[in-house]
Amino acid sequence: MEKFICVTCGTQYPPSAQPPDGCPICLDDRQYVNSAGQQWTTLDELRRSHRNRFIELEPGLSSILPEPKVGIGQRAHLIQTAAGNILWDCIGLIDDATVAEIQRRGGLAGIAISHPHFFTTIHEWSAAFGDIPIWIHADLRQWVMRSGPAINFWEGETRELLPGVTLVRCGGHFPGSTIVHWADGADGRGVVLSGDTFQVVADRRWVTFMYSYPNSIPLDSATVRRIVAAVEPFDYERIYCAFGGIVQEDGSSAVRRSADRYIAHLEGRES
Repeated sequence: MEKFICVTCGTQYPPSAQPPDGCPICLDDRQYVNSAGQQWTTLDELRRSHRNRFIELEPGLSSILPEPKVGIGQRAHLIQTAAGNILWDCIGLIDDATVAEIQRRGGLAGIAISHPHFFTTIHEWSAAFGDIPIWIHADLRQWVMRSGPAINFWEGETRELLPGVTLVRCGGHFPGSTIVHWADGADGRGVVLSGDTFQVVADRRWVTFMYSYPNSIPLDSATVRRIVAAVEPFDYERIYCAFGGIVQEDGSSAVRRSADRYIAHLEGRES
């Protein structure tokens, strides 16, 4: 039986003789069903037509991007530390060349996921590296379309995976939306990989916050304030978001002033 993958979001489903009736992740109003209707593919099909590109971002940090685009254009990030490597978020394509390159860089100690739009083929990735743990916040449990023993549903507000690599539950985009703080990034000034919890915008001094990015549904002011409060205890110079945007300098200040501007517009005040 095939493990079908949703063409639009890249989520892989349990083995079945026929494709599922629909993709609940795409039917949710934070996502969308392809304008051509629900479509499915498989990992074997992706392997025949796609490859992964590694992009060096800074020492110890790379992004991994399928070409051509898979799903919504997700990219993963490889964080390399002396205590082990973490894959932050996940992409639909995994193949022998990708596994070999990551093994050359020290392998993987675990996988951490920001929110359901990055569940993709997490089980295939875990199995390829020896059934390594997959860390997903417990508030995202209902969105896991394919369960398995590798998934660790963590609870609470923070979880240190490795020394200096800490998951932070922020909520917002989803109740369990998570960022990761890497203390040694940016030459020790700190890095946040934000997923979709906050996105770097065209003016890369700023970020934004949304309930749904593709459908342009904003978050309320109280939720934005909670996101800012969740990351406030952490020092970070740089922000890398889900789709390639980067705040190079003064990242923590960028989040605070972006939230102030966002809330001012929600409330009809001058920013």
